[in-house]
Amino acid sequence: MSKVEKKEKLDNIVSIGSVTSHLQLEDHEVNLRAITSNPVSINEIGVSLSNEQKHFILKRLHLDGLQSLDELPPQVIFYLDKIEKLGNDEALSILKETLVEHHDDTNIPTHDLELWTKLVDIGAENSGTRVKLDSALNEKNNESGESSSQEVFEGGKYESSIHQVVDWDLQLRLEAVLIAYHSPYPEVRSVTDPFDDPTIPVETIRVYILGIVWTAIGAVIDQFFSERQPAIALYPAVVQVFLYPCGLLLEYVLPKYKFKIWKYTIDLNPGPWNYKEQMLASLFYSVTGGATSYVSYNIHVQKMKMFYDNQWVDFGYQTLLILSNNFLGFGFAGIFRRFAVYPVEAIWPTVLPTLALNRALMVPEKKEIINGWKIAKYTFFFIAFAASFVYFWIPNYLFGALSTFNWMTWIAPFNFNLVAITGTFFGLGLNPIPSFDWNVLSLNAPLIYPFYSQLNNYIGNILGFLAVAGVYWTNSKWSGYLPINSPSLYTNTGEIYRVTSVVNENSLFDIEKYQEYGPPFYTAGNLVAYGSYFVLYPFSVVYEIGTRYKQTWRAFKSLYLSFRNFKKSTYEGYNDPHSTMMSAYKEVPDWVFLVVLVISLVLAIICVEIYPAETPVWGLFFSLGINFVFLIPITAVYSRTGWGFGLNVLVELIVGYALPGNGLALNFIKAFGTNIDSQAQNYITNQKMAHYSKVPPRALFRVQIIGVFIASFVQLGIINFLINNIEDYCDPHNKQKFTCPHSKTFYNASIIWGIIGPKKVFNGLYPILQYCFLIGFLLAILALAFKKFAPLKYTKFFEPTLVIGGFINYGAYNLSYYTGSFYLSVVFMYYIRNKYEAWWQKYNYLLSAALTAGVAFSSIIIFFAVQYHDKSILWWGNSVMFGGIEGGYGQQSILNVTEAPGGYFGPRIGNFP
Repeated sequence: MSKVEKKEKLDNIVSIGSVTSHLQLEDHEVNLRAITSNPVSINEIGVSLSNEQKHFILKRLHLDGLQSLDELPPQVIFYLDKIEKLGNDEALSILKETLVEHHDDTNIPTHDLELWTKLVDIGAENSGTRVKLDSALNEKNNESGESSSQEVFEGGKYESSIHQVVDWDLQLRLEAVLIAYHSPYPEVRSVTDPFDDPTIPVETIRVYILGIVWTAIGAVIDQFFSERQPAIALYPAVVQVFLYPCGLLLEYVLPKYKFKIWKYTIDLNPGPWNYKEQMLASLFYSVTGGATSYVSYNIHVQKMKMFYDNQWVDFGYQTLLILSNNFLGFGFAGIFRRFAVYPVEAIWPTVLPTLALNRALMVPEKKEIINGWKIAKYTFFFIAFAASFVYFWIPNYLFGALSTFNWMTWIAPFNFNLVAITGTFFGLGLNPIPSFDWNVLSLNAPLIYPFYSQLNNYIGNILGFLAVAGVYWTNSKWSGYLPINSPSLYTNTGEIYRVTSVVNENSLFDIEKYQEYGPPFYTAGNLVAYGSYFVLYPFSVVYEIGTRYKQTWRAFKSLYLSFRNFKKSTYEGYNDPHSTMMSAYKEVPDWVFLVVLVISLVLAIICVEIYPAETPVWGLFFSLGINFVFLIPITAVYSRTGWGFGLNVLVELIVGYALPGNGLALNFIKAFGTNIDSQAQNYITNQKMAHYSKVPPRALFRVQIIGVFIASFVQLGIINFLINNIEDYCDPHNKQKFTCPHSKTFYNASIIWGIIGPKKVFNGLYPILQYCFLIGFLLAILALAFKKFAPLKYTKFFEPTLVIGGFINYGAYNLSYYTGSFYLSVVFMYYIRNKYEAWWQKYNYLLSAALTAGVAFSSIIIFFAVQYHDKSILWWGNSVMFGGIEGGYGQQSILNVTEAPGGYFGPRIGNFP
């Protein structure tokens, strides 16, 4: 092939349109079919670069382990072409802008920021630096007896050389291309492409067939078993694995036939099942998969005789409730795209394993050796998946003590102090080896959340441990008479608080019964958790907006301009490569999401107006307002760190004060106040996955709308079937374990917060908790001052919101659920990421997805095989963890309530708040 023919071939493969600027859409698009059908060797691309420079580029991309350079992966071809054509001035400008925008970005590796700083400094001080620098480097290496720069380029023993300036001209352009055409974050680069091919079929008949079928199946399974203990769910990770063979099957069986409907041409089988179809089908399911609608608890609690027994709760009410509740969050998600989807710093760590799995299943890869590993990602996933599936039988069924490895309590099961400090079920979980079960170890996503996120949160866990212990052993607020870390509420005699004892036959508050029975009391763990929530809410708003005021102002300004001009692009102002690539597709205008929001709100108003829901309309607007205020800081933290929190406690508190004695109103407003936030985050997560994988926004919008609509009605059908057809449904002694733990918790909360009310509990029993809001505000001011004036090396990885978040885990959880996660984070997110970054980029997120999918699939099989009809194995390994105090036997509190004055603690009878 002549040089002219080679040039024409490469121009056709690499550059669709003219190469202009990284800010132009055309510069980010390729024709993947042309690239994959015309193999390109390393000698045919980047002809102005030397072989040593090309090897250095491969090393920086962690592709220096490729076993053959005769057929380069598409991303290598793309990178080499862009590096060769990018000018130094433009590259320098890119790095300068990046350093300004990300100088304190915790998710960018420090050695990357240091390298970019060196490149910019050298560029500012010298011209023709490349020759001078190479000469100086060779002299330095010759003096020290080290390898020459050529040996460094070819690899050698200097693994850190990719972060040393050895060729300013090359490295300047290389680093600029990584940022301007891909992402400044290694984890994002590991699961996404630096280009897009907009000609790939996405919204196909095959996607709708699989999406509808699997969404319906998932809605049936998730809702049917949601109120069983233990519950079972069909998680998106499992369905994603099933979608792959289903897609291949449809590719094989559907006829290759096209037909026209109006102006649209429908192709039943547009070729091979591709990665964009796989992702869109996964998004179709994941928008509702693995969970039930939040209002299912409202329906249970209102309709069933054992709770409120509202016979007027008919199908019409249920339909209005579930549709308005599910789609309000949808409307918020669209409006808040600018805050949580488009910003490049919003990496959303939780979506990365899904993207990694999608690539492993769908994107062919070239053979390579990474740190001695030759195994392909596809093979690696299924080996890890199978190992996880098989192993989970051991801690979950055969040897339960491996899951709850509370081995320190086995030494002296009835030693109260030992169990209170180290116990998993009863105590605070101070245990250096707490579990060998991925289902426990993965609670805090150790292979997903960044290491600094885990570290800050675990510091909060430790401080929370000390706080709970301090409250308990000083008997603060009578906590010493109760278990140390239970989420339950207790009477003044140490018994579980029965809400039915303070209401009449109509589930309304009975003051006489209350004065006889007494108020509810919180354990030490619960007190610390609630106090931390009250600190967290004002802190998160003030601190997040204070540290990110520029981004927040830019997003609000963009939103305002969009409403002034509906034709204005929502991507305007976002020039990162992924937003630039997404601009190729028609957007969903803000007014469409606003219409969804308004329609949902109207349905909710109709619901409370025509049915006796005892809920004022202003409560719905309150739900909108509180979510509008808190969704920004919540999603900002979540999108950067992977850690989030809900609004349920705050909503319960405010509504409890505003509408005392009204449990129905609290339930209704709580459902909206809590679910808008959680649903919006779920929809935003899907939008970010679509953003990364270049799924057209309108295609995503359609499948999300359809998915939520289908799941909503399927879930309603299952709820009513269960209530009307399952014998003793929600009874504690139900033979099939349909005991409704979630609905009972929901009901109890409505009594405590709605009927008894927080005024009696917090004003009367725990007035100090009210000051936690002020403490949170003041702490935010101090944290902002520290962030602004302290040296960057101390503030960069400091995330005080996550530290406070570590406190709120008590009551329901303890240290034993987070220690194992922290260990794994140290290994994978710190040591391996820094020491073996190439291995980490290729396998880390895939390993997390495989282990999680294996556990989820195994739990389904175990449930139907040995749990649905109980076939437990009775032996020491399945019973030792429940021995003594951990199992509820023996001393359950440090103080004996029978020795308290009058045989009870707290305020005296007749003086209850």
